[in-house]
Amino acid sequence: MLPPELPPLPALTRAECDVVDGYLAVVDLIARINPARESDTYTALRAAQALPARVLELRDALTRMHGRGESELHTGTLARALRVLDGERRAGRVALPPGPAG
Repeated sequence: MLPPELPPLPALTRAECDVVDGYLAVVDLIARINPARESDTYTALRAAQALPARVLELRDALTRMHGRGESELHTGTLARALRVLDGERRAGRVALPPGPAG
């Protein structure tokens, strides 16, 4: 049995794709650094070491958009793309886990 098919990604410019990819890469790294979720210092260290390069890639994608006159982020379209790429779950790993009940 095949898994359910994902909805298609919305049409994005190359720079918008790079922004979405860069944002999710940064989110994934910050999630790996999150001391409330990670118990391995080596994993967190490796993620912290990789973070500056990914941030620069995200900055460069936004710079390209701005340089081409794209002054607005189309939040609805970008949010749909992030949802298709499991962005809600991935970004949720950055937050603190639920505390004890009571």
